[in-house]
Amino acid sequence: MSGGVDSSVAAMLLHQGGDAVRGVFMKNWEDYPDGPCPAERDALDAMGVCDALGIPFDAVNFADEYRDRVFSLFLEEYRAGRTPNPDVLCNQEVKFKAFLDHALAGGADVIATGHYARRECRDGLHLLLKAADANKDQTYFLHTLNQHQLSKAEFPLGRLEKPDVRRMARDAAFAVHDKKDSTGICFIGEHQFQRFLSRYFKPEPGEIRVFDTGETIGAHKGLMFHTLGQRQGLGIGGRANADGRPWYVCGKSLEDNVLYVVQGHDHPELYHDTLVTSSLHWIAGEAPELPLRCRAKTRYRQAEQPCTVTGIDGARATVVFDSPQWAMTPGQSVVFYIDDNCLGGGVIDHVGDAQEIATYRYGAVS
Repeated sequence: MSGGVDSSVAAMLLHQGGDAVRGVFMKNWEDYPDGPCPAERDALDAMGVCDALGIPFDAVNFADEYRDRVFSLFLEEYRAGRTPNPDVLCNQEVKFKAFLDHALAGGADVIATGHYARRECRDGLHLLLKAADANKDQTYFLHTLNQHQLSKAEFPLGRLEKPDVRRMARDAAFAVHDKKDSTGICFIGEHQFQRFLSRYFKPEPGEIRVFDTGETIGAHKGLMFHTLGQRQGLGIGGRANADGRPWYVCGKSLEDNVLYVVQGHDHPELYHDTLVTSSLHWIAGEAPELPLRCRAKTRYRQAEQPCTVTGIDGARATVVFDSPQWAMTPGQSVVFYIDDNCLGGGVIDHVGDAQEIATYRYGAVS
């Protein structure tokens, strides 16, 4: 229980259904230099809901597990010039590993969370299915779960719409019924991002250049502060010889510390149709027959797009989309679907057109 409305209603539904429910609050981050610890407030909110429901409440500290299994990789990815998604790894390594192990060791049969997703078992295979609320579906962040983890998971909100969840919390007189949804880095919160990263990296300012011409038009404070497709915070402003369209980040060069930009959302350098994914994971436990026709998304807030997945080796695959995709970003996840069924996914390693990817696969491009 996070102290938010979703996990509170999930606990209420299970309790009302006759299950023996124990609420557990996880503290996974301890270093809050910018003010009071938000985890303390969230823990009190979770405790208040448990008191209202009349169920036991526990608090556990997984800060060491989060730092070692999630945050360390988060920093490594930024050092490599990529844009990681720690929420995916947090679900894999903390919520559905450290917390699951803790719960099972304490006598629990299953764990439940407030995620918007569904689980079904068909012919002995546990499936991760999209939630009824398409706007809140969180299977993208759960695509690394395995058969054991899914077999021990419940998602009580999977068939509900978010407005109904808030209404249930309000009807139950939960103090958290109107608490806003959490944002920011998983378990770290809404820190000012550049300020937060600057605690772990020494910023190295460099040039901002136009991709098409090589012209230097500004300066960046550090490549780690920028991601592909970024529009805000570039500090370029209007230019006399430009046409007024916004600038977007289209690439980074770690070798010479240059940030490349293009003008206009529809610039071709922002669109690619092919990627290589690493850390490939299939929820079923084994790869489907390849090539695979399916749909995929390369960011959370994106409709799935038709594509073909072709195998390279057990941990990597090439994904070719039917049409070019905007600002596919190394370090983020590509997640595969057939209808409502989330098949798994991997980490985006490299993007380009078919010829560039063919060269990359044979090691000619670093």
